[in-house]
Amino acid sequence: MIKDIIGRNAEAAAGQKEIKVLKEYFPQCFNADGEFDIEAFKAALPEGTTLTDETSGFNWLGKNYARMLTNMDTTTLIRPDEEHNAKPENRDSKNIYISGDNLDALQHLVKSYGEKVKVIYIDPPYNTGDDGFVYNDKFNFTADDLAKRLDVSRERAERILSMTRRGSASHAAWLTFMLPRLSFARDLLTDDGVIFISIDDNEQANLKKLCDEVFGEENLVGQIIWKNATDNNPTNIAIEHEYILCYTKNKESLEPIWKSKDSDIKDILIQKGKDLNKQYKGDALQNAWKKWYRDHKSQLEAFSDYKFIDKDGVYTGSRSVHNPGKEGYHYDIIHPITGKPCTEPLRGYRFPELSMKRLIDEGKILFGDNEKKLVEIKLYASEYQDKFSSVFNLDGRAGANELAALFPEVTQIFKNPKCTGIIEHLLSFMNLNDGYIVDFFGGSSTTAQAIMQMNQKDGGERRFLIVQWPEECKPDSEAAKAGYKTIDEVGMERIKRAAKKIKEANPLFAGDLGFKHFVLEEPKENALLQMETFNPITTISSLTIDDFGLEAVLRTWLVADGYGFTEDAEEVTLGRYKAYWKDNHLYMINPDKDFDANSIAALMDKYNGEPFSPQNIVIFGYSFGFTHCEELQKNLRTLKEGNKTLTVNIDVRY
Repeated sequence: MIKDIIGRNAEAAAGQKEIKVLKEYFPQCFNADGEFDIEAFKAALPEGTTLTDETSGFNWLGKNYARMLTNMDTTTLIRPDEEHNAKPENRDSKNIYISGDNLDALQHLVKSYGEKVKVIYIDPPYNTGDDGFVYNDKFNFTADDLAKRLDVSRERAERILSMTRRGSASHAAWLTFMLPRLSFARDLLTDDGVIFISIDDNEQANLKKLCDEVFGEENLVGQIIWKNATDNNPTNIAIEHEYILCYTKNKESLEPIWKSKDSDIKDILIQKGKDLNKQYKGDALQNAWKKWYRDHKSQLEAFSDYKFIDKDGVYTGSRSVHNPGKEGYHYDIIHPITGKPCTEPLRGYRFPELSMKRLIDEGKILFGDNEKKLVEIKLYASEYQDKFSSVFNLDGRAGANELAALFPEVTQIFKNPKCTGIIEHLLSFMNLNDGYIVDFFGGSSTTAQAIMQMNQKDGGERRFLIVQWPEECKPDSEAAKAGYKTIDEVGMERIKRAAKKIKEANPLFAGDLGFKHFVLEEPKENALLQMETFNPITTISSLTIDDFGLEAVLRTWLVADGYGFTEDAEEVTLGRYKAYWKDNHLYMINPDKDFDANSIAALMDKYNGEPFSPQNIVIFGYSFGFTHCEELQKNLRTLKEGNKTLTVNIDVRY
């Protein structure tokens, strides 16, 4: 377990992930000594592949240090908040809230959710040069060790360590902080998954270059401008916007047109048109449409104009048939009622006369009450496609107002919170009604509230997965005055209050309004020291499961083995010994004082009789002595000899 991870981390270096991929797909490009042959690699590429040496590099102090961190694993344990998780509203919830460093959280998450997440939204700290962002990491490298790992001079290693320890707010520190987090985020995404990243002018240019490296320049979906009117300084250029960068893992897998909520409205209109056409004709059809529109007006606000006719039942307005800006086609269009030529646009029509005649015959031209109105072409709902605009307006004060409504007893519990409208706007264009939306800079939990609100509106089963570092609230902050010690406490309280508000307004709503809470914790320092020196063959350890916590070890292993944060293991009784079973894994964590010959016999009986066939028996090395491990191995060998199709491995973790 942690001892094993410590050993692997000691060997971590920049570029290991990339080498692993190359060895997997291009094994012929490595010689017997493990050296990479670039010429063999070129020869292995498809004929016609263009190679260039004119690429522009993007480097900064700490880049290789950050790349090294992407090859390290977390030594934290996942401790369930058992009291919170046992409450009725949370017991069966699939929503997840993690209190801890998001780098640790991401290292856990990729083991269970790698390549499974469709959407990530993050609002990382903006590097404004003040204490809004400072980089302090937890790693205790020496300058000599780091110089060797990164193959740099001791002087450069000292500069890197100084940057990561003194609380730097430089561009280099911000990039070093972000690179490993974005790298793990990419590992979470499905091929057609996307990440949205909010940012302002201070790091927008650097973030774009960084994302080009992590996700690939070709996988930029677009840069969105959020016009929020946050600054109206008359002496300079008014900064009235922020950015949201959007990247995908593989742009070729992305749907060519994202579906928006307006597309759903279009489907409703088309179906309603078909239904009414079967029941009514002529004026009765028009009257039926008008009544239905009055009854459903609030649902149809996305469309700017509603006039109902009998093709598909409805069209959603009109568009110009006039020529914008140059000489066009000049001819008479006779009004069907007055019999007089309609007013002709100054520059003529955009269609030739034969095309216009066809449109009139097909009923696609909209006439006014008389010939004085310019004709237009009808835009049918069936032809409507909403576009994801690169610019949208949303009041920057909305987020503060939302929090004020939930925390009326506090003047301003959280500075500059994003509003739920941003999340809802972004997600409305994705065909996503279930699955996890991940936010590993959780802040005030805007994303969580937005997900619950969307599910209430459309019956979706989206789930939020929030990560927030338990940063202490500043003593003079409104949050601290209100009794909150850390930012994650504020975030969780916001989710609870938002859930209560949604339920009160919609008592019949049966969706998921709870969440499971987990805390990431490093083992105690004395336990770490004992683990580093422990040798299972020569050393008798004083460490026990009590030094870690049974539930923490079990949950950490469940996540590490791909079962996630919300799937539980089943308790299995083996004589007097209690083990825990989940699919392909049987976890033996409790001390072996209750594990005896009867326990081994019970285990063998389960394999022989019940629908019970975990392929991995995972043992907590500090709970089991060498003798019991050998007895297990011996009996499993006998079991496998009698059943040649059975595969069982023993995995002792420390």
